Amino acid sequence: MWSETGVNLSAPGVFADAGDLKFSSPKAAFGLIEKRVSDLLDQGERPVCLGGDHSITYPILRAFAGKFPNLTIIHFDAHSDLYHNFEGNRHSHACPFARIMEEGCAKRLIQLGIRTTNAHQRQQAQRFGVEVVEMRSLPALSKLKLRGPVYISFDVDVLDPAFAPGISHREPGGMSVREAITHLHAISGTIVGADLVEFNPKQDVSGLTAMVCGRILKEILGKVLGG
Repeated sequence: MWSETGVNLSAPGVFADAGDLKFSSPKAAFGLIEKRVSDLLDQGERPVCLGGDHSITYPILRAFAGKFPNLTIIHFDAHSDLYHNFEGNRHSHACPFARIMEEGCAKRLIQLGIRTTNAHQRQQAQRFGVEVVEMRSLPALSKLKLRGPVYISFDVDVLDPAFAPGISHREPGGMSVREAITHLHAISGTIVGADLVEFNPKQDVSGLTAMVCGRILKEILGKVLGG
């Protein structure tokens, strides 16, 4: 239960489980997510949210926007998730960062590990001033030396499917677990929250992805707690 950065996550009171959200319908989900995260922020907490697909990041960041106007997002992903709409849905898992940037929920968006994109998403990145670091350009540790509030959004498919097969959209050629942890550790600034999304247990092999997610979560918590 110790993170690599030296934080003892088993120490009494170091973090708490805020419980699960239960949705009566898909339409109700976004409002409930935003309200719950906003309540936790009002209590002075730093929420780390577990998904779920990447669509949940939009309502989470809506809650953060009113409290952290100079927020920087560090987004780990194989995909840029910048579609204006995807299959007619403006709020799908392929669109959250278009909505986030349209609404000004963050001042800066840095994406790491991108390795599948198209002309539309490149145009969207340019439109919103997104700093895209493609997988082929890593490492990018110096880009993570930041000031001010930082939010981490970690899509498990940033990892090569050899390390994390339990995802819905496998994209070979991704990060190793070590590369991902190294980039997490390089993040400076004040980490005010995070999410870990897109784990699909139906696609997992021998619990491998679940184990990897646990490790990534441990290192994210260590960073949030000052490690």
